[in-house]
Amino acid sequence: MPSVTIDFVSDVVCPWCALGATALDQAIANLAGEVRVELTYKPFELNPDMPSEGEAATRHMMRKYGRSAEEVASRNEMVIARGQAIGFHFDLERRSHFYNTFDAHRLLFWALQEGRQRELKKVLLRAYFTDGENLSDHETLVRLASEAGLDAARAGGVLATGAFAKEVRELEAFYRERGIHSVPALVLNGRHLVSGSQSVEYYEQMLRQMAQAPAEA
Repeated sequence: MPSVTIDFVSDVVCPWCALGATALDQAIANLAGEVRVELTYKPFELNPDMPSEGEAATRHMMRKYGRSAEEVASRNEMVIARGQAIGFHFDLERRSHFYNTFDAHRLLFWALQEGRQRELKKVLLRAYFTDGENLSDHETLVRLASEAGLDAARAGGVLATGAFAKEVRELEAFYRERGIHSVPALVLNGRHLVSGSQSVEYYEQMLRQMAQAPAEA
């Protein structure tokens, strides 16, 4: 069976990343038995300087992007509709704040070593966008890691010790240096870039094309 590797560069507080990840998961499931996909999530922080207490979501969007409150509300409605179309539920009233996500990325890096990164990514996206949880809070992250099938005590150890901070910083720098400044961004087979959130059908076509492409020397 042909295989495709995907590095999915994203943040856990990015709605377009949630949409893209959900659509890609459905595309991968639809092509099961036809294309084998090795999917890895790579870190990107939308707001690396965000304090742990976060910032109110509407205020943040108005300040960062120069939008009016009405424009923020309209964009939120579009995101909610896009999510409904593919079965991802956004509750953007409960999602009241943007938070610092560095510790969540450290936990995702560790989860990859444990073989549970995809499960943790799904849990984090749901926790933030559907349940409005604070993804910079260590107790919350430990509980969510446990929900994803990871050992809670070990997850707590990762967070408490600052483990994998260097690795996450290096990965973030690696993708920035290669011109990735917005997410989601997918790097297929280490060389083909797909930017932005796409449809299930688009991802299916992309995977088929990549699976059939001859390997480059």
